[in-house]
Amino acid sequence: MVRRYAALSATAVLVAAVVGPSNAQAVDSVLLPDLRQAPVGCPGGFSGDPARCADWDVCVVADPDAPNGECLGHGEPGRAVRLRFTTSADNIGDGPLLIYGSRGSAAEPTMTARQAFQSAVDGSIPGSYAAAQHRVPATLYYEPAPAHTHWHLLGFEHFQLRTPAGDAVVVDRKTGFCLGDRYEVGDEPARRPVGRTTPEGRLAGYLRLNRCGHHAPEALEVAEGISVGYGDDYKHTVDFQWLDLTGVPSGTYDVVNVVNSDRTLVEKSYDNNASSVAITLRWPGGAERAPAEITAPPLVTVVRSCPGQERCAHRG
Repeated sequence: MVRRYAALSATAVLVAAVVGPSNAQAVDSVLLPDLRQAPVGCPGGFSGDPARCADWDVCVVADPDAPNGECLGHGEPGRAVRLRFTTSADNIGDGPLLIYGSRGSAAEPTMTARQAFQSAVDGSIPGSYAAAQHRVPATLYYEPAPAHTHWHLLGFEHFQLRTPAGDAVVVDRKTGFCLGDRYEVGDEPARRPVGRTTPEGRLAGYLRLNRCGHHAPEALEVAEGISVGYGDDYKHTVDFQWLDLTGVPSGTYDVVNVVNSDRTLVEKSYDNNASSVAITLRWPGGAERAPAEITAPPLVTVVRSCPGQERCAHRG
């Protein structure tokens, strides 16, 4: 245990050294991130036609309560049907998205969160939770599931299945995210970090390897975020990257992804925080609803993709 705490202390020192000193600054003197919800079902950094993206599937599972149960083969009876899809969020703003989580002791189950901003005056970036300028109502918790074992920021992205009129039919179960620089965006943002000697360059070096306190449930502080010109993606095979279609009748729907839906993270713009795809869902044999014993998934077809929009099926 002493060795583990020593490692965590070294990590905290590294983060502080990476991002450098900071002074509290007014919002108009800082460089803000701009989060953009990437097209639904596309791999991170995809820049082609989103209608051709294939990072999604329809999966029959035996256990509807399992985080990501194994997909059954055609003809094997299951109890639930999931629409699984990749979600990605880009930062195309002027400054990095940087979130610090902190708690007073390991007896506290969650960490509170603060957002830190890079200075537009001297380029410095806060190096700790105490120096971060903006309190965020979201919390962080340690996810012990074998596929994670790290600290998750709650509520960063949300997804829903909605009717063309905008009414929610199914909501997501995935709420936690470990953010880092997982891919480069296809754009060329002017303030993408260049080199390793600037504060944003050193931070990007940290975020490329960030694992959010991996195997460290006793951590008292963690950092996560996304540099300018980078994004964070969650593959469709990751736990809870799905919507439950089991009780959904045949019809036309929107699959909607929204990043920072409550706007508690400060951004340069909120106009690009949503993306959607319109789909049709048809149960086998022309049935309106799922049969009592599901041996085949419904036919799901993507009608169109609507990056930057919350509504896609409705064309008014």
